[in-house]
Amino acid sequence: MARRFVSIWFRHLTTDWFTVRKPELKIIPFVLRAPARGRMLIVAANEVAEMKGIRTGMALADARAVIPELYALDDKPGLASDLLKRMADWAIRFTPTVALDPPNGLLFDATGCAHLWSGDEKYLTDIKQKFMARGYTVRVAMADTIGAAWAVARFGKDKLVIEEGQHIEALLSLPPQSLRIEPEIIQRLHKLGLHQIRQFINMPRSSLRRRFGPHFMMRLNMAIGQELEVLDPVHPVEPYQERLPSLEPIVTATGIEIALQHLLETLCLRLQKEEMGVRTAVFKAYRVDGKVEQVDIGTHRATYHVKHLFKLFALKLSSIEPALGIELFVLEASKVEEHNSQQSEMWKDAGGLEDPRLTELIDRIAGKVGHQTIHRYLPDEHYWPERSYKVTTSLDEKPLTAWRTDKLRPLQLLKEPERIEVTAPIPDYPPMLFRYKGKVHQIARADGPERIEQEWWLQTGQHRDYYLVEDEQGYRYWLFRLGHYHEKVYQWFIHGFFA
Repeated sequence: MARRFVSIWFRHLTTDWFTVRKPELKIIPFVLRAPARGRMLIVAANEVAEMKGIRTGMALADARAVIPELYALDDKPGLASDLLKRMADWAIRFTPTVALDPPNGLLFDATGCAHLWSGDEKYLTDIKQKFMARGYTVRVAMADTIGAAWAVARFGKDKLVIEEGQHIEALLSLPPQSLRIEPEIIQRLHKLGLHQIRQFINMPRSSLRRRFGPHFMMRLNMAIGQELEVLDPVHPVEPYQERLPSLEPIVTATGIEIALQHLLETLCLRLQKEEMGVRTAVFKAYRVDGKVEQVDIGTHRATYHVKHLFKLFALKLSSIEPALGIELFVLEASKVEEHNSQQSEMWKDAGGLEDPRLTELIDRIAGKVGHQTIHRYLPDEHYWPERSYKVTTSLDEKPLTAWRTDKLRPLQLLKEPERIEVTAPIPDYPPMLFRYKGKVHQIARADGPERIEQEWWLQTGQHRDYYLVEDEQGYRYWLFRLGHYHEKVYQWFIHGFFA
């Protein structure tokens, strides 16, 4: 597929921004001013002022000599760059790859995008109309190279959609300044009588490089496609992303569901071919008013099961507010992992963690109550209770060691042991009673002690003597004494609860 690029030129970017807020400025000559070298200079002019001879860089006093009624406002530093960034964020609805082109332009990598609008002409027309509806005067061009699109957008006369393979011919009649070269090089070309690209494009490359330098040659080669030019997108494109523009704004829940179903089918088919599966995904809805609504999901095992993924998204689709309508849907698989379909089939009727039905059940529960409420623990190679397990987010991770079964361990282990008050008879005897959170527990049965020493290669400190105790109501607890009984600094703690 041939590469296609779009260049957008905002002819009056900053003055249009003021005009949107004050519509009365549209019909009067209007400029933005800024101080420079002790004078007030014009940094931007609207179309009415330019038609009367006002140009950027003129002194404001000279301009008012030409147009006494000229209206001037103070320029806002950084306004142009802020506007371009906002435009780029909004323009993501036309292509996933949008780059800034300071001081007054944007660049699109439109490869494979125009067919969604039924052709290049309709694609460019929609782009132009959408920006004009926002109050901005634009020129838009499409070509096989970034340089050619940039040149045609600013200096082209008639045709703004350059057909594939025709970009060099489109450049021939354009002036040298359309190559994005330095002003001094442009002046040198004009002095030599070279006023169109056709007059020097076929000259020997060695002569052009010697006379005009390597930067001139780089720009010329980029424009004709002999040297690669790479865009720096505002938002890096996700490797697994699918887009669906709407011919008419979507405002109904049914329309949103249809769009999601279509995107999931397309994305999952691609993932299935590559033996990959979704772990996290985001569904974005770009509204007509410029706002973006989105919902995200996560799975505990990689999957490309369309029906299951749709159910996970369906739990959250009601949070999408279409307002005046949604004109673009984007589905991104922000995290994918390998997915072996043969293995899934082998375990299809089995139970346990390998059963895909268990994974889908956990995903649906997590979609309702949140992923942070569901945990899976694996044993870890440590003696110290707090470090004897680890949390994992994957159902596929295998334990490196087995759970300890020779000693009883509580079903619920506190994250940090909590201090308790204990009454114990003589050394190494279990406690008779303990007070925890203001309640006194009389101990009916006890087992222990089990001594657990510090892991000296990680930290130093006192050992623990653990007791499994049961109170008179039949509740069982895991208590320990920190340090020897005869030491004055020993303390008692509760560390867990048995069923």
